[in-house]
Amino acid sequence: MIRRIPKPPSWLPLDPYVLALIGTVALAAILPASGTGARVAGGASTGAISFLFFLYGARLSTAEALDGLRHWRLHLTVLLCTFAVFPLLGLAARGLVPHVLTPELYGGLLFLCLVPSTIQSSIAFTSIARGNVPAAICAGSFSSLAGIFLTPLLAAALLGGDGGGFSADALLRIAVQLLLPFVAGQLLRRWIGGFVARHKKVLGYVDRGSILLVVYTAFSEGMIEGVWHRITPARLGVLIGVEALLLAAMLALTWYGAKRLGFGREDRIAIQFAGSKKSLASGLPMASVLFGAQASLAVLPLMLFHQMQLMVCAVIAKRRSRDATEDVAERPAGGAAPREAAAVG
Repeated sequence: MIRRIPKPPSWLPLDPYVLALIGTVALAAILPASGTGARVAGGASTGAISFLFFLYGARLSTAEALDGLRHWRLHLTVLLCTFAVFPLLGLAARGLVPHVLTPELYGGLLFLCLVPSTIQSSIAFTSIARGNVPAAICAGSFSSLAGIFLTPLLAAALLGGDGGGFSADALLRIAVQLLLPFVAGQLLRRWIGGFVARHKKVLGYVDRGSILLVVYTAFSEGMIEGVWHRITPARLGVLIGVEALLLAAMLALTWYGAKRLGFGREDRIAIQFAGSKKSLASGLPMASVLFGAQASLAVLPLMLFHQMQLMVCAVIAKRRSRDATEDVAERPAGGAAPREAAAVG
């Protein structure tokens, strides 16, 4: 009798893309690019990053973003969580160096705190939890747009020498490789926006393939430079524990803090999922440009946090959905829904 392989529990979403990232890291560990191969991979990675941000610019609807400004208090709350509260918690973790975290891992942890929020998964979890989906869409878009400008500036200000040498040259590379392609995509969106929308699925594969190439190049360089010899399993376990505490703190702050600010349930859900998450798609290319040979260590905390946030937020979203269903079921027949705090906008 052939036994079926048991499926993972529904609350444990093993993102296939994360598995692909792990496979890419393993490939870089076994067959790192070196010599001419490294130069070719590096050039291809640079081009892929620029093309990735060109597509980001071509996809972002300026009209939709401006329309979302009517809910400005919610978006401002998410931006403050992403680019103020997260960095403050990251700076507080400096006290863990060197006894708990190595300087290299702390640099990656702090960088994680500086990258923008996600878009797709924030929208998905907000929808599952029956939250304010349009607000989640706008909040994620605003965060991604702000991150293109704020993440490099915050990294230059807060990471300094820990980030592999932030300088005017590093910021110039950011401008050339990220900002210029993004602006070009925005300017050309009038003519290519329809094409991008029609081929969204195919271009999504291009996105992910580009990031896999960036990861392979970064981890290959890390293997050649020998940076992985500095990480022990114990240090890795401690890093996971620290990130679990970071995620728990942000989930609590976004949920209860939004309540104190007077937001209703649907808005609180959008704020929690958009304000507590970090984007792998935006963070990986930026780290490759900013950190150079140290990029493999810099993105490790982000990769771990990404999978952790998917697992935890999946549980929370389903619980919020059940709570909403039970609330409807318990409501008297023909009765009106209990009033929540008015949406702040």
